[in-house]
Amino acid sequence: MAVHYLEFERPIADLEAKIEELSKLSETEGSGAFDTEIEALRARAQEMRKDAYSKLDAWQKTLVARHPDRPHFVDYAAGLIEEFVELRGDRKFADDQAIMGGLGRFRGRPVVIMGNEKGRDTVTRVKHNFGYARPEGYRKAIRLMEMAERFNLPVISFVDTTAAYPGVASEERGVAEAIARSTEKSLMLGVPMVAVVTGEGGSGGALGIACGSRVLILEHAVYSVIPPEGANSILWRGARTAADAARALKITAQDLLAMKIVDRIIPEPPGGAHSDPEAALKSVGDAIEVELKALEGLSPEEIRKARAERFYAIGRSGL
Repeated sequence: MAVHYLEFERPIADLEAKIEELSKLSETEGSGAFDTEIEALRARAQEMRKDAYSKLDAWQKTLVARHPDRPHFVDYAAGLIEEFVELRGDRKFADDQAIMGGLGRFRGRPVVIMGNEKGRDTVTRVKHNFGYARPEGYRKAIRLMEMAERFNLPVISFVDTTAAYPGVASEERGVAEAIARSTEKSLMLGVPMVAVVTGEGGSGGALGIACGSRVLILEHAVYSVIPPEGANSILWRGARTAADAARALKITAQDLLAMKIVDRIIPEPPGGAHSDPEAALKSVGDAIEVELKALEGLSPEEIRKARAERFYAIGRSGL
């Protein structure tokens, strides 16, 4: 499988290309001919990757959050959920595959899960509309949350979308209203809900399924009211750059934790979640398990009150 390198990873890409050349040469020269040199170069590449990812700026983190090889909803469902049964359709118009969801067991616990799915290749990206959900996706999410409440099941959501789909048909079918209703349902749920921003949490498209009792975020994920490119275009009429907008928006996990918009940062492997998906999935699963255990035993009224207090507190520090 081809490795996708980001611009700031160019030196690492060059070094790993040399490792590959040396490995091929070793095959012709005889097994073990350049093992010492190859191991030294691999250690150097790993050190370079660790160093690069320890000092990413907001725009670089945005690029990492959008990396095509990061784990997607289908990966979290396959790796963390047993007996997953997908539930489709909003019972009103259609099935929107930009938001997927269903029932399953998370480490032995029955749960409802849902999340954005972007797809990986041309076929799946078209199928999932590149993660841009239409009104039907949010109405599906509402249906899933209503089911969770009916059967007293916790909800886990995986957030990863640039925004909701802004097409004419989407607007005609009430995408803004659908997002508002989904956000309302998230806030008023009488069961625990843990939302995890796994990649890019953009605009209301993300907020519609992100208003959990706990909001977690991966170390190199981002969460914002608008994508940096949109902020540059609308606020500055394109006079600056998306990188400038990313810095101004305070969209990194570290900024969000400081502002108490998120509750926990989930560490990623050196080189990002895409460099070691298995380790990333385990870290996410462990964090979700901790948060669900902390919410056990609360009544619906206590859950709603705690969630309300959590969101009311945002922006109030120092007042």
